[in-house]
Amino acid sequence: HRPEGDGDRRSLPLVLLFHGGGGNPWSCMRVTGFNRKADEAGFIAVYPAGTGPRRRQGLTWNAGRCCGPAQHEGVDDVGFIRTLVRHLKETLPVDPERIYAAGISNGGMMCYRLACEMSGIFAAVGPVAGALNLERCRPARPVSVIAFHGTADLYVRYDGGRPRKRVLPGHDREDVSVADSIGFWINHNGCRPEPAKETSGAVTRETYAGGRENSEVVLYTIRGGGHAWPGGAKGYQEGDEPTGEISATDLMWDFFSRHRRVYEDEPR
Repeated sequence: HRPEGDGDRRSLPLVLLFHGGGGNPWSCMRVTGFNRKADEAGFIAVYPAGTGPRRRQGLTWNAGRCCGPAQHEGVDDVGFIRTLVRHLKETLPVDPERIYAAGISNGGMMCYRLACEMSGIFAAVGPVAGALNLERCRPARPVSVIAFHGTADLYVRYDGGRPRKRVLPGHDREDVSVADSIGFWINHNGCRPEPAKETSGAVTRETYAGGRENSEVVLYTIRGGGHAWPGGAKGYQEGDEPTGEISATDLMWDFFSRHRRVYEDEPR
């Protein structure tokens, strides 16, 4: 989705949006509302499709210990996204310093994996209800992170461990906790360990600033929140109700717009 009226602008930010396990690009558009934000703020929004038996159903990402066909078959989703970004940079007016990734659930896990393995490309990532489910994460550079997670999420639990509910049948895994997922990036980026903390209603924001290359980590915890995109649409009819107290889409873009990837050498 290119922003309305972008005309001949030569350099636009790029946001890749990753659907959850069992979802598809069209559901991701609907849930996040990122096309509206792209028109409002002036960036390109791209919705890749994961792997599955059908084009619009049961699609997943290989995000380490999750999920579904992509993980079981060892699909090289990092290679796919690397190729996709290269293609987009060759065919669209993409600003290479302003490339970002966001996603929910299995898509949020994929964002963490891209930050681990493509830290030279992505300036910041925005996982919602995700976990850093990799055995090894060795990013070459700092990556700023803005994350959202509900304390009552039964699909990807706040404190980690096995899901109490599953969208995809027959998949047994243990997720890393929010504290450990976020803690990795606080340490890797060299952020201050004590956050600036603010609570409003059921939402607490923790900001870990002062990281290398102006990186920072921000965590939004939604007390009693479920497996949903804050301020967005429900993922499916029986899905959890999103909080209306905040908009993950608006907050993500505000965060992304503050962070650029300044190149020291050829990006990888």
